[in-house]
Amino acid sequence: MYYLEYCRVMQKDGRVLYLAEQKKENQYFNIPIANTTVLLLGNGTSITQAAMRMLAQAGVLVGFSGGGGTPLYMANETEQLVEWFTPQSEYRPTEYLQGWMSFWFDDSKRLKAAKQLQDARIKYLYQVWQKDKDLKVEGFNVEEPIIRNALDKFISRTALASKPSELMLTEAQLTKVLYKHAGHNTFNKDFKRQHQSTDIANDFLNHGNYLAYGLAASCLWVLGIPHGFAVMHGKTRRGALVFDIADMIKDAIVLPWAFICAKEGATEQEFRQQVLQKFTEHKALDFMFDQVKSIALATHPDVEKKRSDKS
Repeated sequence: MYYLEYCRVMQKDGRVLYLAEQKKENQYFNIPIANTTVLLLGNGTSITQAAMRMLAQAGVLVGFSGGGGTPLYMANETEQLVEWFTPQSEYRPTEYLQGWMSFWFDDSKRLKAAKQLQDARIKYLYQVWQKDKDLKVEGFNVEEPIIRNALDKFISRTALASKPSELMLTEAQLTKVLYKHAGHNTFNKDFKRQHQSTDIANDFLNHGNYLAYGLAASCLWVLGIPHGFAVMHGKTRRGALVFDIADMIKDAIVLPWAFICAKEGATEQEFRQQVLQKFTEHKALDFMFDQVKSIALATHPDVEKKRSDKS
């Protein structure tokens, strides 16, 4: 995923490059389109028709954003809105959509998939917080009694949930504990989560969540699964499956770093760089792909047939 600003994207010698204008000389940088999922163009950017043709042929999702570069997939403030251009040729894989649809219309199977995503959420939090030394220094440790107790309750209540609304309530209870713990660690004990607030911690949470939504949407786009087939956030909510998938990584990375960067007085750009670095370090996108593919193929008829043939 690339975010570019104040440059010109063009095709040259069979490659897609971006030109960054410098005072003394212009510099060209290659964009490896075969390994690129999303190209997000921020302020001061332009792109040639030839470059767009090559990006479309490579199946790259291209978007134009405002200043922050936060990849929103829902309507919001004008300066943050993202407009997406999707390649018209449909050569994405079919097995993941077919697998997803094979269970989606069954309420019990859809609930099971939602629980799998919630279990993956806790698995990823354990994985990141146990491995990340920077988080441990800041007091984010899964061995803390308050965190251990909250996670145990989450796991047990998730297993007993009989409908998505119960999963959402359990999720809200866990997040409340994590917010309180993060606020205590970063000397922000009076923190209250407000999506429209202007305090820096809430701003960073909003920004980081949008970055997570961008990864989730990229994952679903590559696998060919439409955003409308959610398992938790509601059948009619726009982009709901994006939110389901993004939730797997938000608590582990976005939440703690929003508070840490707010405590340190980081700028919005510094926070974005920190979060993107942690997404890469902890292979957030890889984790999303693995989990979504696993759920989609678990009940896919062809996969089940292959398993039975092998046995």
